[in-house]
Amino acid sequence: MSSAAEPRAIEARPGGVTVTLPDGSTRRFERPPTGREVAEAIGRRLAQAAVAVEVDGEVRDLDRPIERDARVRILRAEDPEALPILRHDCAHVMAQAVQELFPGTQVTIGPPIETGFYYDFWREQPFSTDDLAKIEARMAEIVRADVPFRREEVSREEARRRFAAMGERFKLELLDAIPEGEPVTIYHQNGWFDLCRGPHGPSTGRIGAFKLLKVAGAYWRGDHRNPQLQRIYGTAFPSKAALDAYLRQLEEAERRDHRRLGREMDLFHVQEEAPGAVFWHPRGWVLWRALEDYIRRRLARAGYLEVRTPQLVDRSLWERSGHWEKFRANMFTLEAEERAFALKPMNCPCHVQIFNQGIKSYRDLPLRMAEFGSCHRNEPSGALHGIMRVRAFTQDDAHIFCTPEQITSESVAFVDLLRSVYADLGFPSFKVKFSDRPPVRTGSDAVWDQAERALREACAAAGVEPELNPGEGAFYGPKLEFVLEDAIGRDWQCGTLQVDFVLPERLDASYIGPDGAKHRPVMLHRAILGSLERFIGVLIEHYAGRLPVWLAPVQAVVATITNEADAYAREVAARLEAAGVRVELDLRPDKIGYKVREHSLAKVPFIVAVGARETAERTVALRRLGSQGQETLALDAAVALCLRESTPPDLVRPA
Repeated sequence: MSSAAEPRAIEARPGGVTVTLPDGSTRRFERPPTGREVAEAIGRRLAQAAVAVEVDGEVRDLDRPIERDARVRILRAEDPEALPILRHDCAHVMAQAVQELFPGTQVTIGPPIETGFYYDFWREQPFSTDDLAKIEARMAEIVRADVPFRREEVSREEARRRFAAMGERFKLELLDAIPEGEPVTIYHQNGWFDLCRGPHGPSTGRIGAFKLLKVAGAYWRGDHRNPQLQRIYGTAFPSKAALDAYLRQLEEAERRDHRRLGREMDLFHVQEEAPGAVFWHPRGWVLWRALEDYIRRRLARAGYLEVRTPQLVDRSLWERSGHWEKFRANMFTLEAEERAFALKPMNCPCHVQIFNQGIKSYRDLPLRMAEFGSCHRNEPSGALHGIMRVRAFTQDDAHIFCTPEQITSESVAFVDLLRSVYADLGFPSFKVKFSDRPPVRTGSDAVWDQAERALREACAAAGVEPELNPGEGAFYGPKLEFVLEDAIGRDWQCGTLQVDFVLPERLDASYIGPDGAKHRPVMLHRAILGSLERFIGVLIEHYAGRLPVWLAPVQAVVATITNEADAYAREVAARLEAAGVRVELDLRPDKIGYKVREHSLAKVPFIVAVGARETAERTVALRRLGSQGQETLALDAAVALCLRESTPPDLVRPA
């Protein structure tokens, strides 16, 4: 809509409309202005760069009227809030190209996503790689044509008539799902249109640089009983430079893929007979145990008491906790002896059961209860991804039972612990998101007000400045989400801290206060790593398999250059093992170059080569992973070096 504005259905109210701009200045309009008109009033260059408008936090098309006094911000292509719009525009252009090139194809949904966009199509014949190239070429033509996007509000009956005439049965289903009273809107571009809430940019020419990435299968509405669709993924950025940088990141991510590295390093595998569960190989389990043991030591020093709770629990507990009502779709359930059970999706209700054993005093608080709890959640099969997204997982879970007055101090102590752990694991900084009350929740608004206020106060005391993540809290309380950035710039949400006034009430937890009366404890749900499976996947990709020596499953391999050194190699390996280094011995008659390549592929940090010369001189030739050279060290010095670098950071003694 670079030229024709949307027809106005709203008369100017007496006195006009005042918009407040981000710098605090105001503009007065005699009648409701569009975002485009606000931009033009500010300046011609801004109007030319404008993509959309933000009105009191809601992003809208530029040509929709602003009907009341409001805070207004004009969005340009380079603004982060504009990127989803650009990608949504690109999704519509892709759908137009597909339907023009492949008549009879039906469109379903096409949203922007964090990394780009996709559209789901119904078509009997599968799309090929060559088809993607054709679609991309047609998209480029539509972008060059700079076709305006036009929003149209229609009645349900009119929308039904149009989509029925086109044979778009999926659109008719989507139309039926729009709540009564919500407007039905259609977006047009050069004769092609789709049912869409918007918003969209001014025209196709503003899209920037784009690339189609792959085709995948998807079920209509995520249900395997529904028709199977074809999903085309793509991405778009305001500039070619940004797109090229992202494509390079994708190439690097492929090189670091934990599934490929997991095979090369012989750590784990997954298979169809156990979807969403991990088969840990000996080396992988050593890595797991090294990480788990480290966290266990850190928690013990921080005053946590470790417990173990059942995995299979009667339905009645989940009903009392609220999970049966709010979370049942994600739970695995079964029946035995006419009783309904569920595999626990989380540990918190079980921890309350331990807290409730015996009488607790305020002097017992805070009580920090930790568990490496095995949990199960019924994730959709299409969402499973290596060890990053699984159905069976273990959390470094803990719950702190405390008084309301202890929320701040316990939160500060947790953030300090989390910050130290992340630094030890190679993440010196992190971002924090504040997730407030979700639409589906338990507890009154007053309780949520109290919990959110307490968490904000804790953030301030801990020196944390979170960004708001609206509506994403747990159903029982608000939470902080701790987000790590890996070596190639990707974000991973790992740790959490949640303030919960609801579950102690539902499960009748109490302590005796100084006044001799019963009081409800506050429950702080917290995790640092989150799922150990997922965090190990993050570590593998962050380090491209070259894990810190203290986490490496095999820290050193002693490899012989000649069989004459076998006896000395055994002695070297025994010395390393006695010192506490995880070591393997390679006495195969293969050439040392072959052995070095093989152990380097397995990402072994130290390769200790010994031959006739090393045997005679009581030395070793030590090669670090990734280094082309090697250094000759006396045996004692080599053992000391390997031990020093393989010691977990929490066990390193200050100099």
